[in-house]
Amino acid sequence: MSRALAPVIAASVVALAVSGCSTIGSGSDGDATDGASGADKPSRVVLVTHDSFVLPKPLIKQFEQESGYDLVVRATGDAGILTNKLVLTKDDPLGDVAFGVDNTFASRALDEGVFAAYDAPLPAGAEDYRLPGDDDHALTPVDNGNVCVNVDDTWFADHDLAEPETLDDLADPAYKNLFVLPGAATSSPGMAFLLTTIAAYGEDGWQDYWTKLMDNGAKLTAGWSDAYEVDFTQGGGKGDRPIVLSYDSSPAFTVSGGRSTTSALLDTCFRQVEYAGVLAGAANPDGAEQLVDFLLSPDVQAALPESMYVFPVDPSVELPQEWAKFAEQPTDPYAVDPAEVSANRDDWLREWSDITSR
Repeated sequence: MSRALAPVIAASVVALAVSGCSTIGSGSDGDATDGASGADKPSRVVLVTHDSFVLPKPLIKQFEQESGYDLVVRATGDAGILTNKLVLTKDDPLGDVAFGVDNTFASRALDEGVFAAYDAPLPAGAEDYRLPGDDDHALTPVDNGNVCVNVDDTWFADHDLAEPETLDDLADPAYKNLFVLPGAATSSPGMAFLLTTIAAYGEDGWQDYWTKLMDNGAKLTAGWSDAYEVDFTQGGGKGDRPIVLSYDSSPAFTVSGGRSTTSALLDTCFRQVEYAGVLAGAANPDGAEQLVDFLLSPDVQAALPESMYVFPVDPSVELPQEWAKFAEQPTDPYAVDPAEVSANRDDWLREWSDITSR
């Protein structure tokens, strides 16, 4: 399991290193508005992001050398917390550029005017990841992945039980007390799964599905780490649940003896896209634009799978060998229009909370 835990440990270490207000690179931290050297020219660019932002140090140094700016990274929590903070501080932004707002939260940030227009040059093929309705191109797609139900293949083989394949299967009594997932109110993948069920069963049917799911013993946790690392039987925490909500890339990190011990159920997936954007009112918009461009560069795009465990938006990037073999992506993931999410998110979460707290 060292292979499976390696990315988790790495992400945790970096998250601890950058939690709160912190610095990656050579810039010194402080107020986002005092990043000027002398009277006019800023000396740094401040990136506001989520706790899982990780780039290899050589790439950080490369950006600093090419741009002439020190890079300061401020981590603020998960994608939901990040979005909330960007909205609350939009009149006095926390930095110059933000990365990590995904398509489940992006419409809210756009509605609140958090981002400035910037039409970054995208790699060929990356246009498919543009956010619908973002006519100003204020958000630039950087990476993508799919939230999918994962199963422990070895557990099901040992227990002579057929693996579930669909969302309906998760509510089948044959799989009672076997599923663990993060909650929609506290987790980005949890919110993605809620949207999956809304897309699959409709606005009038998802509530019944969740009632059946909870009656079948589904366990909710605060976040992905609790679900995967603690409760999942392949997570290294001696868990007792062989079905977990995770990602399409997760099987690439549970490889043993040339094969993966887990599988992603590709009929249960919801596509997530993470964006970068120049913050409206940024003290250093030039540096912010350069950083957005840098995140789309071939070197950064190639580093994303092993540094942040996501797929690049540049389809020409060669994936790591085990990703190409074991991180299969769905051909037809579920989706909900961002405008619909923005209009209904609060109501959906209230209904979901009522159902899951019974």
